[in-house]
Amino acid sequence: MALSRTRVSTALLALSLGLAATGPIAQDSLQDVMKNRGLTEKDVLSASKTYTPTGGRDEFLAFSSGGQSGQVIVYGIPSMRILKYIGVFTPEPWQGYGFDDESKEVLAQGRIHGKDITYGDTHHPAITETNGDYDGRYLFINDKANPRLAVIDLHDFETKQIVVNPFFKSAHGGAFVTPNSEYVMDPAQYAAPLSNGFVPLEEFNDRYRGGLTYWKFDNEKGRLDPSQSFTFELPPYSQDLSDAGKGPSYGWGFTNSFCSERYVGGNERGRPPFEAGCSSKDTDFLHVTNWKKAAELVAAGKVKKENGAYLIPMKQAVAEGILYLIPEPKSPHGVDVTPDGKFVTISGKLDSHTWVYSWAKIKAAIDNKKFEGKDPYGVPIIAINDVLHKSVNVGLGPLHTQYDSKPCVAYTSIYVDSMITKWDYCEGKVLHQLPVHYNVGHLMTMEGDSVSPDGKYLVSLNKLAIDRFNPVGPLHPQNHQLIDISGEKMELLYDMPIPLGEPHYAVAIASDKLKPGVRYKSGWNSRKDERSPWKTRAGREKTERSCDADGKCTVHVYGTTIRSHITPEIIEVEEGDTVSIHLTNLERAEDEVHGFAMYGHNVQLSIEPGKTASSTFVADRAGVYPYYCTEFCSALHLEMQGYLLVKPKGYKAKAVSLKEGTTYSQADYRKQVETNIATQGVIDGVVTFITSHNFKDFPTVVALVEDATDQLGFAEEAKAKSEAAAAKKDWSNAMLWANQWWQYQVKTADLGLRAKTHLEENGAKKVK
Repeated sequence: MALSRTRVSTALLALSLGLAATGPIAQDSLQDVMKNRGLTEKDVLSASKTYTPTGGRDEFLAFSSGGQSGQVIVYGIPSMRILKYIGVFTPEPWQGYGFDDESKEVLAQGRIHGKDITYGDTHHPAITETNGDYDGRYLFINDKANPRLAVIDLHDFETKQIVVNPFFKSAHGGAFVTPNSEYVMDPAQYAAPLSNGFVPLEEFNDRYRGGLTYWKFDNEKGRLDPSQSFTFELPPYSQDLSDAGKGPSYGWGFTNSFCSERYVGGNERGRPPFEAGCSSKDTDFLHVTNWKKAAELVAAGKVKKENGAYLIPMKQAVAEGILYLIPEPKSPHGVDVTPDGKFVTISGKLDSHTWVYSWAKIKAAIDNKKFEGKDPYGVPIIAINDVLHKSVNVGLGPLHTQYDSKPCVAYTSIYVDSMITKWDYCEGKVLHQLPVHYNVGHLMTMEGDSVSPDGKYLVSLNKLAIDRFNPVGPLHPQNHQLIDISGEKMELLYDMPIPLGEPHYAVAIASDKLKPGVRYKSGWNSRKDERSPWKTRAGREKTERSCDADGKCTVHVYGTTIRSHITPEIIEVEEGDTVSIHLTNLERAEDEVHGFAMYGHNVQLSIEPGKTASSTFVADRAGVYPYYCTEFCSALHLEMQGYLLVKPKGYKAKAVSLKEGTTYSQADYRKQVETNIATQGVIDGVVTFITSHNFKDFPTVVALVEDATDQLGFAEEAKAKSEAAAAKKDWSNAMLWANQWWQYQVKTADLGLRAKTHLEENGAKKVK
């Protein structure tokens, strides 16, 4: 089709790809590409909508759960470029997560019954909100398998806290935040005893329970506060997803459920499977909770603690009027409050309708105590006909709903029919349907959970890829499909393989709301957000060894990293010593990360500019253990090395001097000095250019200049040592220190040239 278009159409296609289609060669080149690859005009137009030129930035960033990887995946929209995996519940060596002492402390917060749990099943991320809008400060993510919740600081995209639910045995439904991030909603999944002891399944109805935890979030500290959190005891239904009310429904929370039949399967006992008994009723229950009043009860001392945490029993919740049930379509997977807070949409996987409940009608029923009865646990049930606004046939197997920037427009993922349905929840009518590949679970619109969705794009998080990508064995990637929703009809733009875990849900935020840092304050413990007690400055590196009364010895190494050496380069300890290596990255330039890996001790650190990272281990075997920088940080990266020498107990060193591999003459020294003088001329020229422009208006350049100044200072120190050795006619050391002087000059010049280029590319102006 595209090949029969006019030359004007071809030129437009070229422009859409950013090509200079100014003559027949460029036009023919585009046609050739389309012909050779079998591309249509629609293909090329779709590509142009996702194409991001080199150096370009995405309009949105998406944070996707990593499923069984226990991580969070970060990618850009519309480019769909993966930017980062964030280690959360699982060690991640590239970031040193779970390898340095600081992050090990975070992972240790997630121990269960004293056991280290080094994996997680992440499901539902949520971004902090202010007045119902995403504010880009923190991200929460849950672990379904081991009921935990984590806090990720979006200043540096690092996990800072993990909390363990004191009552639950699984928690699929976290995390969902209230409009000002007062609380994070975290419901249980499979009913279990709220205590930690054994209870036989025969007592399921009486002693197994569900629940919903409201984790208190301290907005000042950026941490969850378990001491102020509380949990609703709920019937032994399987709670699923949640959402917090907003606007008129502010102060309330909504949590759906499945298996309200309270069925216990068991092929081993001659009973049909869980799936048979958990899908026999036409409806399940939506839980409606008044978290604002519950928080007041906690603050007033009217709620008792169990397992060291506040627990609101069902009887108390019913008596206080803070817990209600509403029938909902069976086996739902999603409860979503509309941006204006006036409606709640719910879909059932075994139904073909999405149901819209009116908050005004729900509140009226509560205020008028109009109930159709109570469940077996005494919880009031509001009749569905008293709250239903609309019921819309959206397709077979509806799941999750997200909202558009256009009023009343919603999108629902249709699992069985493998499609996205666009519909109007005010009028109750379908607007458009788009097939996807295949079996979509959740879906995400841009800021679609907030009071002001951005529209523009939708991502379909498909459970199966099947034939979409090159085969890579029986375990296929999952498929995130980018869809343009800016027009009346949806348009599929891009298929993106996700090769990590099973992503469940994702949230997307406008990139300009994020203000991530590019360096830490010097000597920073990034996990605690405070100065590290092990911070070290250049020239103050040291090794300290101390022993207790039992003869057990500990060695603390206060070291630094900077292009292109680790200080100290030689660490000597004795067999049996406990060794703690603390390294501070002295760099100030953006992206100048250093790593630290050591043979045989499971040591791998990632040390970003300004960070101090530590690794503690027992040197339990005598030997020679090389270490090196794992990040290719400079031209002399491979020379950034050192040795841990573990001496046998009782070892006595022999009086033998180190034999030099190469010796240098006075001529070698003078030749190197001439090179250094010429290099300084280049540096001076770059300095003149930078200082003659308004470089202080460019934060990136200011950081580069700071780093370059440090490097030049080191060069002066090396120069003084070189000249001192030359005065003693120690030509080998004079030459080596002159070479080190030059190495610092090269790093200075590298930083200066990067700064100069940045100024030129970003329109710096000359100062008078």
